[in-house]
Amino acid sequence: MQTELADFIRETDAGKEAEAILRKCVHCGFCTATCPTYQLLGDDLDSPRGRIYLMKRALEGAPVTERTLLHLDRCLTCRACESTCPSGVRYSRLVDIGRAVVEERTTRPPLERLQRALFAFALPRTWLFGAALKIGWLLRGLLPGSLKNKVPERPAPAGEWPAPRHARKMLALAGCVQPALAPSINAAAARVLDRFGISLIEAPGAGCCGAVRFHLNYQEAGRNDMRALVDAWWPMIERGEIEAIVFTASGCGSTVKDYGHLLAGDPAYRGKAQRVAALAKDLSEVVPFDAIPTGLASARVAFQSPCSLQHGQQIRGTVEARLARAGFVTTAVREGHLCCGSAGSYSLLQPEIAGELRARKIESLEEGAPEYIATANIGCLAHLQPAASVPVRHWIELLDEVLPRKIAA
Repeated sequence: MQTELADFIRETDAGKEAEAILRKCVHCGFCTATCPTYQLLGDDLDSPRGRIYLMKRALEGAPVTERTLLHLDRCLTCRACESTCPSGVRYSRLVDIGRAVVEERTTRPPLERLQRALFAFALPRTWLFGAALKIGWLLRGLLPGSLKNKVPERPAPAGEWPAPRHARKMLALAGCVQPALAPSINAAAARVLDRFGISLIEAPGAGCCGAVRFHLNYQEAGRNDMRALVDAWWPMIERGEIEAIVFTASGCGSTVKDYGHLLAGDPAYRGKAQRVAALAKDLSEVVPFDAIPTGLASARVAFQSPCSLQHGQQIRGTVEARLARAGFVTTAVREGHLCCGSAGSYSLLQPEIAGELRARKIESLEEGAPEYIATANIGCLAHLQPAASVPVRHWIELLDEVLPRKIAA
């Protein structure tokens, strides 16, 4: 693709990166086959190819309209197009640059600005999100159906968290919304890893990974969250006390694995960010497959592979293999590559599209008559559960429930 970027961005780091990405795109259209919004809406401007054209025009200095903003807002950033693209176009990095430029050159309606500002302020703050959720639970019985469905059921108790007793130690990220929505997930991960001789610990003050505010186009605020998380982890990393940083939410894991790029422009954090990214592991990468006893379970499970796992981290089959090793029967999932519609705050900002994608995903997940739907990301879990006819669980909770308390060495 030929480009002629405008003076305001041409010689910047973002401009150079954008130009290199744009020049890789040959407009072949392979991405349209796996783009969820194109599949639903049938508009080429709601496909990666169309959005690349819109971003190219904006970066070349053409007038940016509300239409450009609309089509970029509709993108889930699921990165299925990156898995499909034969030319290796890093679409997610281009859309970060394009969104920042478009946001600067347009003005959102007041209510839309207020909504996004409220989400950017409240969602990354665990204490505030938790307090709002408690109010929702108190009032849930009084709310009309449309609002009641937006307030999740009270979560199960976290359960026992084993004391750190092993020489092998790994950090876990509590996250911003997961402690309130599902405190049982990290506790289950700690119990499972404890059985395999690994102590899982959380660092004090380790909060949001930065994805929420960054993807709401508060990009510098998101980077500040990233820096704060690096600071919270760094003393333990520097002392060599931990061998990995484990993520039970694949969305957070995908973001942290990209810290080296996201903080590359900050000399004070560049090296630390690269070290943190190198230590980041999805939980399915550290639960030892060969050590899982066989024949422990027989329940049928449909695994919903989050986009942040299969496209963002390019991890496929690891969860299904561990569940199958334990005896679970994993059912086939049609269109498993397509997004469920959660995508962080997307389901709050684009509820109609998110709802259609969820209905499509639930239909494909339940075709195999599973007893459970399993996932690896809290956002997907919270989005799918209200519409599912069977329980939606994090896969590590299912494994925790069937593993014996002691596993022979």
